[in-house]
Amino acid sequence: MNVINEIGQALAMAGSMTWEILWPLILGFALSGIVQAVVRKEQVTRLLSSDSPRALAAATGLGAASSSCSYAAVALARSLFRKGASFASSMAFEIASTNLVIELGIILALLMGWQFTLAEFIGGPIMIVLVALGFRLWMRGEIVGAAREQAEKGIAGSMEGHAAMDMSVPGGGTLFQRLFSGKGLDAVANYFVMDWASVWRDIAGGLLIAGAFAAWIPKDWLRAFFFEGDPLLAALWGPIIGPVIAMLSFVCSIGNVPLAAVLWNGGISFGGVASFIFADLIVIPVILIYRKYYGTRAALRITGTFYLAMVAAGYAVEGLFTITGLVPTQRNATVLESSISWNYTTYLNIGFLALAAFLVARFVRSGGTGMLNMMGGSPDNRDHHHG
Repeated sequence: MNVINEIGQALAMAGSMTWEILWPLILGFALSGIVQAVVRKEQVTRLLSSDSPRALAAATGLGAASSSCSYAAVALARSLFRKGASFASSMAFEIASTNLVIELGIILALLMGWQFTLAEFIGGPIMIVLVALGFRLWMRGEIVGAAREQAEKGIAGSMEGHAAMDMSVPGGGTLFQRLFSGKGLDAVANYFVMDWASVWRDIAGGLLIAGAFAAWIPKDWLRAFFFEGDPLLAALWGPIIGPVIAMLSFVCSIGNVPLAAVLWNGGISFGGVASFIFADLIVIPVILIYRKYYGTRAALRITGTFYLAMVAAGYAVEGLFTITGLVPTQRNATVLESSISWNYTTYLNIGFLALAAFLVARFVRSGGTGMLNMMGGSPDNRDHHHG
């Protein structure tokens, strides 16, 4: 009975977390679908052809507007790299598309506090700059050449079909005319559903792990592990261990936010939370994908560069927010509330569930269900233009 009660408690916490983050997820993926419906991948590739500050800035902005789960982001980055984008710009796009997206910011603000959202949007660009500098030192010449040769082999993964799809609306007319045309609405619906199909496993896994973590791991143990009683040691330890926990948890994309809330309530430092969230791109399955896409030497350099940049960005966030007095003093992330009531969250969820139902119905009526099979297709297949 104790085991059953503990499992029930973990599932209840996971369920309440799901309810808390539902409407921001729907909003974020809807906005991402709108952006993807009006911006073509060829336009993106042209802007990312170098590793200049301008190209990196464009990669960051375009990535932030194009939400992806970690696996789809990695596949899309390789697709951009194969089509002519520089390696650094492709990786900047990859980082931004999972760590600087609107739904992540909204969820962080609602469940943990606006300071975490600000930290993410300050630390993300810092990480991108550090990664670009690291690549100039360790990812050039023969290494990049070998990575491109491996990338050109077109080895397929579970997200290749999703990354290859281009359902954007052809030019002609104003932005609003294109967006609210029949083809425009169909394209938004298609991107919305396909993005959900690519990310739901990550989110579900993260919620279940976070629920179990919150229900079963004693807070006293976590506080000791994170050195909560020693502020200096905690600040030094948090950004180092945060990415390691992320790697071993196998949780990525937005699914790691509930677990980040559990870690914060358990005593990890502010900078440790930031570095943990950034680390969705070096979980062990993703590292294995890097090896398959770019070769072993490139995968090791990508992983090492990302890790060092995540740690440094965590330290930067910790320092900046400590100096300005913005580090929250309370550790009571609302994501751990285990009840659902009639409040603004419930009303927003109902409204956005109606929007999701409209987009799903549009997806089905337009014949989009057949495209779900492309989730496992190869990027060597032709781009799919919605028409």
